[in-house]
Formats: sequence, C-alpha cells, structure tokens
Amino acid sequence: MRHRKAGVKLNRTSSHRKAMFRNMVTSLFKYERIQTTDAKAKELRRWADHIITLAKRGDLHARRQALSIVREKDVVHKLFSEAGERFGAMEGGYTRIVKVGRRRGDAAPISIIELVGPSEGKPRRKRRKKKKEAAAAATPVAAAGQAPEAEAQETEKGADAETSEEAEAAAAEPAGAPADEADAAAPEADDAAPAEDPPAEAAEEPSADEEASPEKKS
Repeated sequence: MRHRKAGVKLNRTSSHRKAMFRNMVTSLFKYERIQTTDAKAKELRRWADHIITLAKRGDLHARRQALSIVREKDVVHKLFSEAGERFGAMEGGYTRIVKVGRRRGDAAPISIIELVGPSEGKPRRKRRKKKKEAAAAATPVAAAGQAPEAEAQETEKGADAETSEEAEAAAAEPAGAPADEADAAAPEADDAAPAEDPPAEAAEEPSADEEASPEKKS
C-alpha cells in the first residue's frame, strides 16, 4: 500500500522527477504560463502553491526554502516582492489549468497552467453591488425625465375633455334657439327706430327769419 506517498511517479526516477518539476516551477513563475501534459500540470500545481505560500510568509527562512527549489534568484526575488499584494487576499487557488486538446504524435492530453491575477481572485459580489447602485442612481433620473411627459399628457387629456363637453353642449341645444334670438333682436331694432324722430321735430321749429318777419310786418 502507498501510504504517505503523495504525488505521481510519471514513470520516472525520483531524482529525474524532482529536477523536472524544479525546472517547470521556475519557468511557471518566470513566464506566468506554461504548456504541458494534464498529469504534469496537476502535479505542478502542488509545487506552485507551496512556493507561493512561502512567498506570502516572506521571512528569511521562507526565502531560503524557496531558493532550494526555484533555480533563479531573480525569480524568487520578484515572487516574494509581489506575493503579498497579488495573493495576499487569496486563500489558495493561485493557479488555473485550461485543457487545450491533444498533442500531435502521441495524442497526449495537453493543458496550459497559469497564475491567477489579483483582479481574478476577487469575489463577484462587489460587481453585483456596483450594478445595483448604478441602477438605483439611474431610477430617479428616469423618473424625473418621465414627469414632464406625464404632465403634458394630463394637460392634453384635460383639453380633450373640455372640447368634448363643449361639443356635447352644442349638440344638446334645441334647433329653435336661433329663431328666438332673431325675434328677441327685432324689438330691440323697433325701440331704436324712434330715436330718429327728434331731427324731424327740429325741422318744424320756426327759423330765425320767420320769427323776425312778423316784427317787420308790424
């Protein structure tokens, strides 16, 4: 039984296997993405998570432990300087494995293993909150824009109602109403006619010559 013997053998000796994964983990932190087989990518993820945990710890002993695995000092220095900011808020899941198909020749399944960025590790709930805030801010603006339109519609409805009431009142009036108005206007014309008589009376009054003529006769 293989108790306490985690990992895969990959049909290699232990020295060959350790040297291979040391080279692969160095390349992963140097280029942040490499392409390999599925089995090697899954095992390399264990090595990468261990190195990133040491980098997040950041003390001298952790740095020496990382240097015993990673072959380039510049890669270790870069990893330790960026680990706190890049992976500080994450509790695992520092890498991503994407299957890309099969290799030509032996048809081995191929995958891409890459490091996860800081923005990709954040939860998506914050984005939903931002969307809700944007929708809440847009609602008063839309309501303010719809208010003048509603007032204009109400004004138009009121004008239409008044017009319809006037039309109904005109239709309800009797047909003989215009004749009555004409009859009522006729007496007014008769009353206005005698006003022309005073000029005739003024003509019957004797003129000044006629009044003087009797005096001359006398």
